[in-house]
Amino acid sequence: MTDTYLRSLGFAPTARTPRSNNTRFGQAWRYQYDHLAVDGTPLFIEHPLGIEACWLSALEAPLTSQDVFAAVGLHDRLALQEAMSSFYTAHGGMGAPLPSLPTSTFHPYRYQQ
Repeated sequence: MTDTYLRSLGFAPTARTPRSNNTRFGQAWRYQYDHLAVDGTPLFIEHPLGIEACWLSALEAPLTSQDVFAAVGLHDRLALQEAMSSFYTAHGGMGAPLPSLPTSTFHPYRYQQ
């Protein structure tokens, strides 16, 4: 799975996702889905770099195997869609979209008149 593919499904990188091309082996790509479950539970996907799997969890950074509800192959898109469907079924369905973050209005230069 690629960044482009995950974004096309509605995932967005979290603040802990590395931003540069010089990522270390111990880092992971973390994304959050753009809709909460009906019960308010968020859906996260994590891809630890160097491991051929993605983990789906209700936590941004799952620490134990109990925190991961599904592990899918890195290129198994059908399994990812099935895992997402079972997550939302278990949590009452797909709920409201996450509120969008306001964009920054910072301008580095001010025009002098």
